[in-house]
Amino acid sequence: MALYSEKVMDHFRNPRNIGIIENADGIGEVGNAKCGDIMKIYLKIDNNIITDVKFETFGCGSAIASSSMATEMIKGKSIDDALTLTNKAVAEALDGLPAHKMHCSVLAEEAIKLALKDYYEKNGISYDHSKFPECSCCEH
Repeated sequence: MALYSEKVMDHFRNPRNIGIIENADGIGEVGNAKCGDIMKIYLKIDNNIITDVKFETFGCGSAIASSSMATEMIKGKSIDDALTLTNKAVAEALDGLPAHKMHCSVLAEEAIKLALKDYYEKNGISYDHSKFPECSCCEH
């Protein structure tokens, strides 16, 4: 059995939604100093729908694949739908990640949630603070 699924390899070799959105409605950045992965997610939102999403990721293949898959999973979705995205869902959509790389899917989830939090704060929209990570770090 290969260490990485074909989907992981495809999203690593051919990442979707890579880049920057100028004047993004929300930006979320997370990093993990221990493993060196840093993710930045940019959102364009219109009428509560994520109309565009881009990412910049500095890190391993699993981090790039997780970012790519996560952006695919929320593009065209409502903010509420995007808030329900979990790291487990990202990993499952990639047909799994090695246990020691699961933190990459956690970072993708956190970056999206921080971008949505940034959107709420920029627009003065009240939100449920419990739906967002306390910090942009993880303990892995």
